Amino acid sequence: MPGPSPMAERPQIDTAFLKTIVSKPSISVGDFSYYHDSRGPERFETEQVIYHHEFLGDRLIIGKFCAIAEGARFIMNGANHLMDGFSTYPFPIFGNGWEEGFDPTAYTIASRGDMVIGHDVWIGNGATILPGITVGSGAIIGAGAVVGTDVPNYAIVAGNPAKLVRMRFEEATVARLMAVAWWDWPVEVISENIAAITGGDLDALERAIPA
Repeated sequence: MPGPSPMAERPQIDTAFLKTIVSKPSISVGDFSYYHDSRGPERFETEQVIYHHEFLGDRLIIGKFCAIAEGARFIMNGANHLMDGFSTYPFPIFGNGWEEGFDPTAYTIASRGDMVIGHDVWIGNGATILPGITVGSGAIIGAGAVVGTDVPNYAIVAGNPAKLVRMRFEEATVARLMAVAWWDWPVEVISENIAAITGGDLDALERAIPA
């Protein structure tokens, strides 16, 4: 098969395909998406995906061919405090009587839902993505960005809070790229068309769409 196996544990030093190191069923990762970390990429699930509590039921869904730089963090719904009372202090978690009368479903009701990262997304060093966010395919998240709103397909965002810097391509081109969806092709076809994918030859990609 051309190209690396999507199940190769370490395709490069300090880099791992996430499918090989993620074990939680609440985290789903597509083929060839990787995390690079000089401290060891195996820390991704325990140190980069945080406040991910099973009882909330929220999922982290990462598409195919995503490039995730060191220190990028995915903050899940367990980080949220309830805000419908006078205090946001989480009294019930400390027990000893403070939990009396508290309904834990209040947290699930307040959940912002799953975090979804599209295909071919580049997430820069130290970026933070907040609960319930959807990042569109082809997007770029700048280093150190704090993403608190959804990111469109093929957008570049940066800053704290992250704001749109620019769209990578005009609207018509984005529509054509989403229709091509090269990341869903058989790996053999992708391998044959890497020059068109990296070189920006959209006409060639459209001609190469598998039947």
